[in-house]
Amino acid sequence: MTRPPVRLWTALVCAAVLALAGLAVSRPAAADAGCRVDYTVNQWQGGFTAQVKVTNLGTALSGWRLRWTYAGGQRVTSAWNATVEQNAATVTAANLTWNAALPTGGAAEFGLQGTWTTANPAPADFALNDVLCNGVTTATPTSTPTATPTVTPTPTVTPTGQPGCSGAAVCSGFEDQSGAPSGDWQVATPNCSGTGTASIDTAVAHTGAKSLRINGGGNYCNHVFAATTRDVSHVGAVLYARMWVRHTTALPAGHVSMITMADANDGNRDLRIGGQNGALQWNRESDDATLPEQSPAGVALSTPLPTGRWVCLRYEIDTTRQSMRTYLDDQEVTGLRVDGVPTQDVDSQWLRRSTAPRPATLRLGWESYGGDSDTLWYDDVAVGSSPLPC
Repeated sequence: MTRPPVRLWTALVCAAVLALAGLAVSRPAAADAGCRVDYTVNQWQGGFTAQVKVTNLGTALSGWRLRWTYAGGQRVTSAWNATVEQNAATVTAANLTWNAALPTGGAAEFGLQGTWTTANPAPADFALNDVLCNGVTTATPTSTPTATPTVTPTPTVTPTGQPGCSGAAVCSGFEDQSGAPSGDWQVATPNCSGTGTASIDTAVAHTGAKSLRINGGGNYCNHVFAATTRDVSHVGAVLYARMWVRHTTALPAGHVSMITMADANDGNRDLRIGGQNGALQWNRESDDATLPEQSPAGVALSTPLPTGRWVCLRYEIDTTRQSMRTYLDDQEVTGLRVDGVPTQDVDSQWLRRSTAPRPATLRLGWESYGGDSDTLWYDDVAVGSSPLPC
């Protein structure tokens, strides 16, 4: 579900207007002969995300560090695609290994999430490698993301006993969790919140003693997710994911989502796994394309999600070309395959967008665009750069 953004095409004098909740603002930041910074904000009451693009207009750099000061009491809570630290009002963002090179004319992009109290003015003192950026640049419009990424730059995690995911970027059986998700997992209710809940269940588990329980309500604002705080945007050329899912109610005819991933190659709009017409499907938020197509022949090439038992859901996404495969209990689902060649009733609609997706987040939960509700459990969740077994 995409909500149109509200854009203000003014400069930093708009800071006072930003106190209004729910505004998505694309604003120019500073530039000089050495660098240009585009700082684009999506804001709600008390919180915000910012997409930052730094362009090097000077000599080539083999490593970069961008520094700025917040004037409105903002606090950074998480970030992705850069290591971001805050000391009092001063924030420093440094490159990761994969994006350290910044040639002349080259750009690096990263994002962050934060909080604010009375105001959220854009920074006015960006400096790249301690060289002040002090000119003017033109802002470019972006769409409001439907979900706020909640990620940290740490790409690996030590396994906690769940099978088959040693060394994966995400490797969680929720054994270290209790009560509400915390630490490596955070409750997320994009845009609005209602009756949906996410909790750690000690009565139902695939392995170990715990699992993630989602009580998802009908209608959009009753959605709820548990989002990993791990950055999965660069786990490898091919992203492999595996999780065990147990759900209560058969997939409805209406459109629902259970797994969402902000797509860094699509303006952080969501790439979603869910259901429609009673069968599993992929859905793309930016243009509402589905995989398979929702024709009778297309739906027949997918499969329902079994109820009342644990099932293993695996998928792989090639971030270099349009190629995706999805498996249920180790059986590939024919209607959920993208191979770069349009197939009628399967991926012809999906391939209208040529750019391959690059998931940057992982959220597990329930989102209904009608009145359908469900109770689900997730366990033994893994995301990595190598195939993950059931």
